[in-house]
Amino acid sequence: MENAKLGAVEARFADIVWQNQPLTTKRLIKLCEENLNWKRTTTYTVLKKLCERGIFLTENSTVTALISREEFYAIQSEKFVEDTFDGSLPAFLAAFTARKALTDEEVNELRRMVKEYEEGRK
Repeated sequence: MENAKLGAVEARFADIVWQNQPLTTKRLIKLCEENLNWKRTTTYTVLKKLCERGIFLTENSTVTALISREEFYAIQSEKFVEDTFDGSLPAFLAAFTARKALTDEEVNELRRMVKEYEEGRK
C-alpha cells in the first residue's frame, strides 16, 4: 500500500466504513452527515480518495473495504518501525519502554506472542 497513513478526519471516516460495511453510498452519506457534519460532496471526495489508495471499493453504489482495519493499522505500524527505527522491532520496543513501563499482562502477552512465533517457524 503506497500511502499507509490516514489523517484524523480520514481515520474517523474509515472507521465508519469499517464498522458498517458493506453499506450503500446513500447510507454512508447519512452516517457522515450524522457523525462528521459532512455534506454529500465531502463524503464522495474522501471516499474517492480512499478508494484510489486501495483501502475501499465502491461498486454499484455499495462500499466495501479492500483491507480490514486491523490490516491497515498493521501496515501503518510496520511502516512506522521501518521509517523510524530502520525496521528494528527491538529498537522500537526499547524506545517505547524507556518512557512507559509495561504491565505484567503486557509482558506476558509479548512472551506468548514470541513463543507462538517461534513455534510457527519450526
